[in-house]
Amino acid sequence: MPDLTSVVAFDVNETLSDMAPLGRRFAEVGAEPQLAATWFAGLLRDGFALTVTDSHPVFGELAQESLRVALSGVLPAAEIDDAAQFVFEGIGELEVHPDVAPAIQGLAERGLRLVTLSVGGTEVAERLLERAGIRDLFEATLSAVEAGRWKPHETPYRYALDRCGVPAAEALLVAVHPWDIDGAHRAGLRTAWVDRDGTRYPGYFATPDLVVDSLEGLAERL
Repeated sequence: MPDLTSVVAFDVNETLSDMAPLGRRFAEVGAEPQLAATWFAGLLRDGFALTVTDSHPVFGELAQESLRVALSGVLPAAEIDDAAQFVFEGIGELEVHPDVAPAIQGLAERGLRLVTLSVGGTEVAERLLERAGIRDLFEATLSAVEAGRWKPHETPYRYALDRCGVPAAEALLVAVHPWDIDGAHRAGLRTAWVDRDGTRYPGYFATPDLVVDSLEGLAERL
């Protein structure tokens, strides 16, 4: 069967952005750098829970409050607000992974339409891509905030398809998160899982159509 992909939609947090520097920000405020991963996993968990209950969480607001919660058992109460704000501001200063820019250039040269689809706000994706010098290669930066539901609810994926004007069979969702792969699959999109760390894919999620160890590997496969 020929590959019908015309639109490639990228998750942003961790898929495009390298979030390792947030660990250093946690360390700078007096917390363990490993708390960054725990905090982000908890942020996603709570966002999913609110989505399931038909709430409409805003990523930035949830991120800041969850940071205050994460730091509450680590820092004195008087320091928490400033520390949480310092860490949160780091999200807006992240850079892309080294494999991102060359891969995006390669995909654009193949004539593919490129968009982002994040649970975060579009302004974060815009700044990230601008710093990497690849914003002009993306047709749009789309957000679950605009869709009214967080991924992996099917609404954000349907929203992206509507915005791009393509059927699900012509769209490919690229992400490092298996839950995102599963959600996109259930919405009818093709999927590509980026496994930079050589981890095991959970058997309880839908199997991705492609598995690559970098975005450059994806560019070679399409």
